[in-house]
Amino acid sequence: MSKRELVIATTTAARGSVSRRDFLANASLVMAAIAVGASCAPSESPRTGSTGGNPIPHPGQKIMRKRKLGQLEISALGLGCMSISANYGPAADRAQGIGVIRRAYEKGVTFFDTAEVYGPYTSEDLVGEALAPIRDDVVIATKFGFDLEAGGLNSRPESIRKALEGSLKRLRTDRIDLYYQHRVDPAVPIEDVAGTIEELTAQGKVLHFGLSEASAKTIRRAHAVQPVSAIQTEYSLMERDPEHNGVLATCEDLGIGFVPWGPLGMGYLTATISPRTRLDPKSDLRSGFDRFLPRTWRQTGRLWTG
Repeated sequence: MSKRELVIATTTAARGSVSRRDFLANASLVMAAIAVGASCAPSESPRTGSTGGNPIPHPGQKIMRKRKLGQLEISALGLGCMSISANYGPAADRAQGIGVIRRAYEKGVTFFDTAEVYGPYTSEDLVGEALAPIRDDVVIATKFGFDLEAGGLNSRPESIRKALEGSLKRLRTDRIDLYYQHRVDPAVPIEDVAGTIEELTAQGKVLHFGLSEASAKTIRRAHAVQPVSAIQTEYSLMERDPEHNGVLATCEDLGIGFVPWGPLGMGYLTATISPRTRLDPKSDLRSGFDRFLPRTWRQTGRLWTG
């Protein structure tokens, strides 16, 4: 289905509903699909046999369209695994979490995202166990950059190396397909970070380099040292900064893939959260975000009625 067809299908469905909330939720899904498709160049075609016949899925797996993050091929949709283990309320049952990840793979998802800070550590451990039987058939992205002992940020070269060894162990693998700096550390020149990743890439422990929530200038500086494959930044109907701050334009200019996190506004645009929803500040980081505060709901509540 083309982007135009996606928009038409969603808009047509919305006309039959009296709820603005349903319309916004559906429109958000369309935008998420368009954002990924527009910012990451599609690959030629699904994997096929040597005779050029029908696509060959893995046993029980569906075929999904592919995208490119730089030279890294991924499924058009990925699975962010953070909230299975932490940060959006209590962790799910471990067996259930593993089942969700493996079910996503069966549906055609081959791109899975986690980070050492999620939990901390528990998300990587869960993802590692879930994907171990199919490790060579999936792309795993994880992140470094937080000091989990002293607090704050830490992207010094020795910290990156230490974080990588821990992630490799928890993920039950010998390489990280896509290794993001989770947040830019102002105390460490980005050139030093990129240079460290360059060394780890030469060792075969990291295959592709990414940045999260980096400015256009920082992206260019890093890319000049070590090719950046992906930028991960919040992007949705309610968070449009990448369109105006030069990040999307820089990705397009340098051939870098763009991975939007929070394409549904951290759940705000899903039509499942309302002013009556109570987010536990002890287990749900969203409780501190302005969009979920009572005063914001009072200002935006008219969007969700109709």
